[in-house]
Amino acid sequence: MRRTSFALFAAGVATFALLYSTQAVLPELSAAFGVTPAQSAWSLSLATVGLGVALLITGPLSEKIGRTPLIHLSLTLSALVGLACAVAPGWHTLLALRLLQGITLAGLPAVATAYLREELPGDVQARVAGLYIGGTALGGMAGRLVTGTVAQAFGWRWALAAVAGIGLLCAAFVLATLPKSRNFVRRPSAAMTWRALADPALLSLYAVGACAMGAFVAVYNTIGFRLTGAPFGLGTAAAGAVFLVYPVGTLSSTVAGRLADRFGRRAVLPFGSVLMVLGLLLTLPDNLPVLVTGLAVLTAGFFCVHGLASGWVPVRAHAGGVPAAQAASLYLFAYYAGSSLFGSLSGTAWSAGAWPAVIALATLFVTVSGVLATALRRVPILVPR
Repeated sequence: MRRTSFALFAAGVATFALLYSTQAVLPELSAAFGVTPAQSAWSLSLATVGLGVALLITGPLSEKIGRTPLIHLSLTLSALVGLACAVAPGWHTLLALRLLQGITLAGLPAVATAYLREELPGDVQARVAGLYIGGTALGGMAGRLVTGTVAQAFGWRWALAAVAGIGLLCAAFVLATLPKSRNFVRRPSAAMTWRALADPALLSLYAVGACAMGAFVAVYNTIGFRLTGAPFGLGTAAAGAVFLVYPVGTLSSTVAGRLADRFGRRAVLPFGSVLMVLGLLLTLPDNLPVLVTGLAVLTAGFFCVHGLASGWVPVRAHAGGVPAAQAASLYLFAYYAGSSLFGSLSGTAWSAGAWPAVIALATLFVTVSGVLATALRRVPILVPR
């Protein structure tokens, strides 16, 4: 279990450092290419679009070729595309490469939770899934923090190259440590997608992930513009330092997983939405310590929600006779659709009403997520077939 936990933790770090590598440098990209804040956010949105669409292919593909080969291929190719992003000659080339990077990144998240369900005992699955999500939180922090710091000293190109280097190191570590699948059973590639869309509980979990992610990305897409402008006036590196709150997400997802193993996911999941709303409200005052505290609480709540929902999907799917990787892929498709569609609205909200408008938008999404999470408490438990 320990090797699996460490390997997937490192894989989560690499995947999400690469995915969110442009978020902390959106103001620099906006200035370098002469695009608006809303347009600069497409460097992130297109990556999540590519990832979301590719998940619909990589999930079923993994049922045929296996989990671990797809994980290794995904990590290596994504890091190499990250290096290409660092030398992109123009804005549209960068956007095309980010779209491609989203596609190559799809291999890991499509199969990670399915791999855990197949290879680990049921009484530790939520805990290890929480640790994996914690790795994604650390990766998100590393990608943003490294790029913000390096960009201020050497420019955004070196910043993206640095994150690509982290991705290559993690890919090598995963190649050396991740155990091969022992319990994987090949399935037909056209494996009953409709059944993954017929269970109301799975549909609710997909929507929970989409709305929570939309709120989270809306805040982090625009936080750089708020912190570098009045009244804070921070530099890029100082503004990027707010991503140091991400280890809170690593802790919260791990703790939430332990609590879920003890009390059940349906009892713990709604609490994450409550934390998210509290965090959003704390970011409203023009007080930097309070704002950072709010981001920490928001991050803790989000990774509680995402860690539990993403781990619940393959368990629920397996109990209902649905291929776990397909259900996980559909969850992540909804999750990244929320990131791309809802997150991209943050630039429009910022232009229309600055930070209060962004928070109002994010609170709406979290409220929907929380209502659905609460309703899941009444959904009957399925007995595995």
